[in-house]
Amino acid sequence: MRPPLLKLEGVNTHIGPYHILHGVDFEVPEGELTMLLGRNGAGKTTTLRTIMGLWQASAGKVIYDGHDIADLPTPTISNMGIAYVPENMGIFTDLTVRENMVLAARNGAMDNARLDWIFTYMPALKKFWEHPAGLLSGGQKQMLSIARAMVEPRRLLLIDEPSKGLAPAIIQNLVSAFKAMKESGATILVVEQNFNFAKSLGDTVAVMDNGKVVHRGTMAALAADEALQQKLLGLSLDSHQ
Repeated sequence: MRPPLLKLEGVNTHIGPYHILHGVDFEVPEGELTMLLGRNGAGKTTTLRTIMGLWQASAGKVIYDGHDIADLPTPTISNMGIAYVPENMGIFTDLTVRENMVLAARNGAMDNARLDWIFTYMPALKKFWEHPAGLLSGGQKQMLSIARAMVEPRRLLLIDEPSKGLAPAIIQNLVSAFKAMKESGATILVVEQNFNFAKSLGDTVAVMDNGKVVHRGTMAALAADEALQQKLLGLSLDSHQ
C-alpha cells in the first residue's frame, strides 16, 4: 500500500446539536482509488464535507499531504489541489455546459487537449457544449459535475455518489474515466452505493456505520468475502446491482 495523501485521525463533526462523526479514522493512499461505503446515514457525505471544510471538524485531524487542513476555509483547501463533486451536482442550470466548465477552471482557461480527453469519456458534453446545463438529462448533469472536477489536474478528488441515476452504458464510461484519472496520478475518494461499481474500481475501502469507520482494507478482499459483506453492509456485493 502506498503512503497516504489524505489521513483522517479521530475526526468528530457536529451539525448543530447533532454529533454525526465519532472519531473517524482512515487513510487514502496516494495514486489509488479509495471507496467509502456504508448504509444510508452512516456519515459518508458528512465525512467528505468535513474534509472539504464545508462543515467544521469539532475534534481530530484531517491531514493532507502532511498538513492538517481541518481548520482551513474551503477556498484554501480547494486551492491546494482538492476537487469536490457533491451528490446534488451543484451545476449552474442557467449557464451553458461550456460556461460551467470555465467556472471550474481556476484561472478561467481550459486546456483543449484535456477537454478532448474528457470528451472521450463524456461525449454528450461536447454535443451540448453551448446548451444550457438545465436542459441536460439527469445523467448528463451528473457527468458535467464530474467533468468540472476533471477540467484541471487535481491531486485529490472527493466524489459523492458518482453513478447515481446513470444508465449502465454511461457508468461504464465513468469507470473508464476514473481509471484514466488514476493512471494520470490522481488520488480519488468515492462515496458509492453501487457495489459492482465500487468493486470494479476500488483499490482500498473504508466502511462506515453510525459515524465511525468499522472496517478498513483492500476492496478485493471485501469483494471476495461474502460473509464480511453481509456483516458490514447487510448484503452481498455480487447480489446488489
